Amino acid sequence: MSLRLGLPKGSLQQSTFELLARAGYQCSVGSRSYYPTLDDPDIEPVLMRAQEIPRYVAAGALDAGLSGLDWIVETDADVVEVCDLVYSKASRRPARWVVAVAQDSAIKSPADLQGKRIATEVVTVTKKYLAGKGVEAEVEFSWGATEVKVPEMVDAIVELTETGSSLAANNLRILDTVLETSTKLIANRESWDDAWKKKKIETLAMLLQGALLAAEKVGLKMNVARADLEAIIALIPALRQPTISALTNDDWVAVETVLDEREARDLIPELRKAGAEGIVEYPLNKVIP
Repeated sequence: MSLRLGLPKGSLQQSTFELLARAGYQCSVGSRSYYPTLDDPDIEPVLMRAQEIPRYVAAGALDAGLSGLDWIVETDADVVEVCDLVYSKASRRPARWVVAVAQDSAIKSPADLQGKRIATEVVTVTKKYLAGKGVEAEVEFSWGATEVKVPEMVDAIVELTETGSSLAANNLRILDTVLETSTKLIANRESWDDAWKKKKIETLAMLLQGALLAAEKVGLKMNVARADLEAIIALIPALRQPTISALTNDDWVAVETVLDEREARDLIPELRKAGAEGIVEYPLNKVIP
């Protein structure tokens, strides 16, 4: 028995392979191949467009896959959403589908889209958004280069953005957020009911989530005199409590903890000032809460 896993080809491919590597799965693929090699003989990965993965998972051609919430909604795929995996090609934060118009457009609110023409790759998502606003507009599919179509060809676009910088560079103004999206691990419902496949998918989910959590954290270890231990513990955060180990010198202990990477820069000088010695900061591959 094996688990057929859909992996996104294109902009998310490299970041997905890097995430798999941090989770402990070595994955590689030739430049012209759609069938990566994975060092788990129980998993059969296949590369395809993220837009198509939910549809094939729902149909049972794939047992599981990685795709965005946007494409799950767009294809109306009936799948099990196993877990969120917030990563993208450029950052570790959700991306947004937004309504954008020309900077000098008279359209100031979603209500002003009434009767207008909108271009987008996510037609179903956009229509659901407009229906929720009580707005009727013409929504057409865009094959790409969507930003260039405003204002000569369409009145507005719905486009994916992480920072908004590309829209601003094209003299466009964000009007509203249509959908916030992130990558999800999804499963076919029949596969999820299979005990072996479910366990395999749950293990994959745990390791991928652990790799994402570790990407934002580091480990710190240090030597501390017992006389300074209380002051040191008061300074350092930990997932639960720091680990304290005895040293051969009974007057000293080793202290180890995990914390957000952004905290380490300011904390290390404070620890040194409070008496910690031999402070070592190290990266983490996975953090499993």
